Amino acid sequence: MRIKAILFVGALALAAAAGGWAYLHRVNEQQPYVTALVDRGDIVQTISANGTLNPVVLVNVGTQISGTIHKLYADFNDQVKAGQVLAELDPSLIQAAIAQRQADLASAEAQLRLAQAKERRTRELVAQGFVHQAQLDDAIKEAEAAAAQVAAARAQLEREQVNLRYSVIRSPISGIVVARNVDVGQTVAASFQTPTLFQIAKDLKQMQIYAAVAEADVGAIQVGQQVRFTVDAFPDREFVGTVSQIRLNPMIQQNVVTYNVVVTADNREGILLPGMTAHVHITLRTRANALRVPNAALRFVPRGGRETGTERRRAEAPDRKTVYRLEEGKRLVPVQIRTGISDNHYTEVVGGELRPGDTIVLRQLRTDWPEAGGPFRFRL
Repeated sequence: MRIKAILFVGALALAAAAGGWAYLHRVNEQQPYVTALVDRGDIVQTISANGTLNPVVLVNVGTQISGTIHKLYADFNDQVKAGQVLAELDPSLIQAAIAQRQADLASAEAQLRLAQAKERRTRELVAQGFVHQAQLDDAIKEAEAAAAQVAAARAQLEREQVNLRYSVIRSPISGIVVARNVDVGQTVAASFQTPTLFQIAKDLKQMQIYAAVAEADVGAIQVGQQVRFTVDAFPDREFVGTVSQIRLNPMIQQNVVTYNVVVTADNREGILLPGMTAHVHITLRTRANALRVPNAALRFVPRGGRETGTERRRAEAPDRKTVYRLEEGKRLVPVQIRTGISDNHYTEVVGGELRPGDTIVLRQLRTDWPEAGGPFRFRL
């Protein structure tokens, strides 16, 4: 029985060894490379950036005088016309000031009438020789000073009347209210700067995107280029716009320089809202039905060579690349090509010996197994 058990264990070991050898032999025969075919297709070279949607014309409506909000006539999303009343400030203090200025004007006018009457009497007395000419000069001076006081009082009254008109806040343009920053009873102070009460967008049928583009990419952007963008609210829908302006004012944050590129987009459906984040793709160049290779093929270097992928890319010219064509299912042949434009997936081939249908290598799965039969060895 003991001899039979030893023979049985030995048979199992031989079977396991034979199975492992068969499995490794089958792996060795499998394709060790990830490949792709050279084909023809469209290539769109783009620059990506993020930006914010804004109305083309956005007006901040403020107040030139201080006061308390007495009434509100407009709210968020209301359509307003030019000249329409949006809000009113409490006019009590201004009305009291107007009454005071009116009284000051009446007093100045009375002083003017008295001075003018004194001037006329003095002229008559001077003509008759009863008083000296110097008294007439004093009377003329008093009349002119009284006239100046009347003009000053009238100007102050007009100023208060203008302030009363400013207490009624009107819309400067026709549009839609996108922001209301005040409530009834709130006090607004216009001492140092004009407070913003409302924000009114002139027309939301046209929107603008302020996209921040890196300085390395802004040189390739030109006015009139086509732009495609998406927003988080509609991730499955792509919108179209046009570059309308490249602003020269740089923005520097943490030593990163960006420029504002203004993109104009149509919004007739009204689904794009101010403040939305837009993911922008600016189209630089396009090639239709171009001969192309996957970008991974340009980075591939066979294992075991002395040259790494980084060293090879440094040695090559910007438009000269090396790809590896797989011939007879196992032999790698380096092919020099001249490249054109590139996108996130493909690069255009404008010169070289590649043809549509050629098999090129993208990645190497494994190297050749050792001659001993692979990484596993069985010992009995």
